[in-house]
Amino acid sequence: MKNLPKEKRDRLILVCLGTVAVLAGLYYGLISFQQRSLQEMARLQAEQEIRLSNAQRLAGNSPQIQQNLAAAVGKLKAIEATMPAGDMYSWVIQTVNAFKEKYQVDIPSFSREVPSEVGMFAKFPYRAAIFNLRGTAHFHELGRFVADFENTFPYMRIQNVELDPASASNASVQSDQEKLAFKMEIVTLVNPTIN
Repeated sequence: MKNLPKEKRDRLILVCLGTVAVLAGLYYGLISFQQRSLQEMARLQAEQEIRLSNAQRLAGNSPQIQQNLAAAVGKLKAIEATMPAGDMYSWVIQTVNAFKEKYQVDIPSFSREVPSEVGMFAKFPYRAAIFNLRGTAHFHELGRFVADFENTFPYMRIQNVELDPASASNASVQSDQEKLAFKMEIVTLVNPTIN
């Protein structure tokens, strides 16, 4: 390279630099783009393989899923059969009176139902009815009654419970003096298929 004239040497250096620049441009412009594209395709292929394996697993579990669905529908139908429909006032009186037999809870006052919407879910197929109840009971008996009632009837909820001491005129016996007067609301879902 020492024997080359300065002009040829400068051209040779420029040609080498140009070649390096073109190779770098090709690498960053085409090859790195292709590598990124291949990595993206590999990622998409891995996602599709995961989806395929999940679909195959679900397809293999189809009989179990159908069996679970049939059991859930049967359970829902059994619960709906016990839900109020038709004359809800007599239904709530019969249901509560039959349930309270094993508790020392006196509930002489039931109000008529107040229809309402269930505002929890969009397109919820059930409507609700609210009943106001009044009665007297000892504190622990009322607590057991409320807990067992809500556990027995999954579509009902007791809310807005107000407790007051029972009036002294009604409490003639010493044990009656410890009773509480209560007011509460029972909110129940109404069976949509029998209306």
